[in-house]
Amino acid sequence: MQTKVSYLSDLKFNLDTWRRELRFHFNEMDTFEEKLEEIAAREFDKRAMLQIEQFQNRIEIERNEISKLMHRCKNKLNNLHVVDLNESIDGRLLFEQKPLKDDMRQYIKLHYDLKEEMMNFFSEWL
Repeated sequence: MQTKVSYLSDLKFNLDTWRRELRFHFNEMDTFEEKLEEIAAREFDKRAMLQIEQFQNRIEIERNEISKLMHRCKNKLNNLHVVDLNESIDGRLLFEQKPLKDDMRQYIKLHYDLKEEMMNFFSEWL
C-alpha cells in the first residue's frame, strides 16, 4: 500500500511540474508576442513583417497546444484523486501516463526550437 501511495505521489509530482512549466511557457508567449508587436511598430522591411506574422501564428498554435496539454494534465490529476488503491501499480495509471509524457517531451523540444528561432530573430531586428 505504501509503495502505491509513493507511486501516486510521484505521478502527481510529474503532473504538477508539467503544469507549472506549461503555465510559464504560456506567459512567455505573451512576452514574445509583445516584443514582436514592438518590432512590427518600427516598420521594418517586408521580410521582418513576414517573419513576425509567421511567429505570431506559431505562438497561437503553441498556446492551443499548451491548453490541450494543461487539460490532459488536469484530467490525469483528477484520475489520481479517484484511484483504486487496490489496482496494480503497473496498470491503467502507468499506461495512461506514457502518452502524456511522450507528448510533453515532444512539446518541450518544439517550444525550445521556437524560442531559439525567436531569440535569433530578436537579435537580428532589435
